[in-house]
Amino acid sequence: MMAFDKKPLLRTVLGYFGRCPTSARLRWGRVLGWLVPRLLKSRAHIVRVNLAHVFPDLDPAQREQLARRHFHLLAQSFVDRGLCWFGSRERILGTIELRGEEHLQALLDQGRRILMFAPHFIALDAAATRLTLFLKESATLYTRQSDPDVDEIVRQGRGRFNQVHLVSRHDGVRGLIRQLRKGIPVYYLPDMDFGRQGSAFVPFFGIPTATLLSAAQIAAAWDAAVVPVISRLDPATGRYQVIVGPPVEDFPGADTPEAATARLNRLIEDEIRPDPAQYYWVHRRFKTRPEGEPGFY
Repeated sequence: MMAFDKKPLLRTVLGYFGRCPTSARLRWGRVLGWLVPRLLKSRAHIVRVNLAHVFPDLDPAQREQLARRHFHLLAQSFVDRGLCWFGSRERILGTIELRGEEHLQALLDQGRRILMFAPHFIALDAAATRLTLFLKESATLYTRQSDPDVDEIVRQGRGRFNQVHLVSRHDGVRGLIRQLRKGIPVYYLPDMDFGRQGSAFVPFFGIPTATLLSAAQIAAAWDAAVVPVISRLDPATGRYQVIVGPPVEDFPGADTPEAATARLNRLIEDEIRPDPAQYYWVHRRFKTRPEGEPGFY
């Protein structure tokens, strides 16, 4: 039996999302946002568990409303990968607003090493695409997709504009440091659970959470400026806002890596609270637990 080549179909669908009117993009986002939690029940379970632990003061109905909004935003961000990976430069610039790029430019002019601290907000892919239009060269960690057709599309999509170095997760932080040493700004996703190795249990919404200490360690070892990148999606208009903040002041300073990382977790919390549905609750952020503590999921 001949293998089915999914690549042309994926390119057609994502290409359509990249070219279709905004009203159609938003309509598809609403449809998929309704379908996803019904089809991917295990992911819906993860979202509900995360929200129950992080927002225990909300009643179940409030958390369920928050989960529904989250899945709407999540689905819209998937649709909009078509825009990021296949849409025209002009349309991307018109849809994804970038603010605070002067902070990056000032650091580039000074010859400083830059670690763009980009927590897992729904608009993460849109933010990365918009920044590659601004930066002539950048680097980020990349996880190879299990399906080679999907992997090719994702790699090409994320490397469309200027020069983007996709560092394999196999090379890990060492691969990112190699790029940083060359003066290439690194887009760093700090808030994934990679297990105990290289991590410490640092509070995140009051929960001991396995968190990589890499940002603090890299900043200390290589005099890198840690620059927050926060991204949000307006589901009513389909427009994105990417905000580059000033470098985190005196970081890590005299803090231990654990204390410095706790500062960064508090920064993420402060950015989540105004609109919690914008954060990527679909991943198992609390997968690794301290010894003797039962799992969340």
